[in-house]
Amino acid sequence: MHGFIRVGSALPKCKLADCYYNKDKVRRILQQASEKQIQILVFPELSITTYTCGDLFFQSSLLSAAKDGLASILVASQGIDIFAVVGLPLVIDNQIFNCAVAIYRGSILGVVPKTCLPNYGEFYEKRWFAPAEQLLSKEILLCGQKVPVGTDLIFNAEQIPDCKIGIEICEDLWSPIPPSSYQSLAGATILLNLSASNELAAKYDYRKQLISQQSSRCIAAYVYSSSGVGESTQDMVFSGHGLIYENGSLLKESKRFLKETQIIYADVDLELIRNDRMKNSTFMGSHCQIPTFREISFSMKPQNIDELERTINPQPFIPENNEFLNKRCQDIFNIQVVGLARRIEHTAAKSVVVGISGGLDSTLALLVSVKACDYLGISRSHVIGITMPGFGTTDRTYQNALSLMESLGVQMREISIQKAALQHFEDIGHDVSIHDVTYENTQARERTQILMDIANKENGFVVGTGDLSELALGWATYNGDHMSMYGVNAGVPKTLIRVLVRWIAQNGSLSKKANDILFDVLDTPVSPELLPPDEKGNINQKTEEIVGPYELHDFFLYYVVRFGFSPAKILFLAEQAFNGEYERSVLLKWLKNFYHRFFMQQFKRSCLPDGPKVGTISLSPRGDWRMPSDALNHVWMEEVEKL
Repeated sequence: MHGFIRVGSALPKCKLADCYYNKDKVRRILQQASEKQIQILVFPELSITTYTCGDLFFQSSLLSAAKDGLASILVASQGIDIFAVVGLPLVIDNQIFNCAVAIYRGSILGVVPKTCLPNYGEFYEKRWFAPAEQLLSKEILLCGQKVPVGTDLIFNAEQIPDCKIGIEICEDLWSPIPPSSYQSLAGATILLNLSASNELAAKYDYRKQLISQQSSRCIAAYVYSSSGVGESTQDMVFSGHGLIYENGSLLKESKRFLKETQIIYADVDLELIRNDRMKNSTFMGSHCQIPTFREISFSMKPQNIDELERTINPQPFIPENNEFLNKRCQDIFNIQVVGLARRIEHTAAKSVVVGISGGLDSTLALLVSVKACDYLGISRSHVIGITMPGFGTTDRTYQNALSLMESLGVQMREISIQKAALQHFEDIGHDVSIHDVTYENTQARERTQILMDIANKENGFVVGTGDLSELALGWATYNGDHMSMYGVNAGVPKTLIRVLVRWIAQNGSLSKKANDILFDVLDTPVSPELLPPDEKGNINQKTEEIVGPYELHDFFLYYVVRFGFSPAKILFLAEQAFNGEYERSVLLKWLKNFYHRFFMQQFKRSCLPDGPKVGTISLSPRGDWRMPSDALNHVWMEEVEKL
């Protein structure tokens, strides 16, 4: 369904060397996982025998019981639609190998031996096991089935697009070049790791970092299952740690040190992985030689998942974790500040000119300009803030603009555009009572002309205020607020602008007066203020009532540009993310509007001024987004109409 597949990490309660108990646990877990609609499931390393058996691995009784346990698990799996991987020791070519066995519906699809055997510190694996490189056979007879064996196996669920599975075991991940690196280059999108990683102080964080990084480097999902507390505590303690990552992002994590069995699961987005790989030109580069893999196909059908098991952030540009959010805001603000400071230095500008409306965007641009001066060690008086009241300016935004400039210590200027606009209406023969696009754009262009001319006069340049969301929707007057010499907000979407301004108010070391103004700006409706106020003097032109809620458009923008998803999938994700907040018909209305505006307004983005990229998405024609201005949206709109 929309490219999702449900994967799981099983963390069974186990008993040391008790293959009968352990195989029964695996059988029960398979049934439970099937009820949860899990289709790919990984168990811990040596899950049938347990990991800490020591010299008991040389006992023929244990080895035989492990194979009998596998046979029993195969029988239990016959009616269950799960690709499962269990671990056990196997004697092959007169050696014992620590193996992962992939099974599906009663069949053994393949056996993958462990490549890297730890033999340091508390680990003595080479005492019992041979590394995969010493394997001679390509096929073995196991439980009455002739099956492929080796580290060169990729498992392909041929009826599910992009579902290819690679397997590695514990220490393999900790090596300089894990086997999963080659597996991903050979097409594996889901990487499974059967592990027995003991707990040490600080190892927990390092383990998560390692798996996150490998998932990110491989642009893959990574499903990890590590042995639990049933292992021997003679010299080590195991916690039962399960993790599911997707392209570096944590989807699900188990609790540790529990006595009972756990199953964690999440829905992995295979289309997301594929699209990221398609864009990454270095992923399939010739920097390394890819080994030859044998592809083992099996016929698993995609499931219609009842309820999506993953969190869809309704504000994808904003981290949900407050710690990450603070760091993200600090990084973005620093990028904006340093970018502008570098441009000031390069042009030897004597001033920077900012139009101040009392709204969110111009407020952030002014804050960036002030901090750029602080960064360069020059007076804030280099910033010329200009407020330009027009026909739609309200007292609230006007007073906030003046007060903010005063509190920040910049040069303040007020230039009304009303007389100039009225003269222009007369010159072009426009009836001032007709409040159409000419009426609005005349004001926007007059303001830009004032800013540009003052920048010339003061040997400076104009700092743009428009944001990423406005660029996506084309919500800017061509050669009006659309134009500047450096657009500091060009990479920042509207939802993040609001968060940044609030973060600066809380952490920016400004005066109490400045902070109070910022909080009032945050409470002011978003508006270009190009139409006259209402009878009470309040804002009469609210942007989100015209083009739609910015939180929806930022959501659409993220999934259209970042991943190239179809309208159907984006609507599905929006329904998950905004569950209960918007009716499906409302989501469809604004999604249709997004595609209409996004395609029609590309010509404005094709001639954007410079501006810093601050996140994964940029619409700069010199950066991430190169789109012809004449492209038609028929394919996308046809799909939207069918939804």
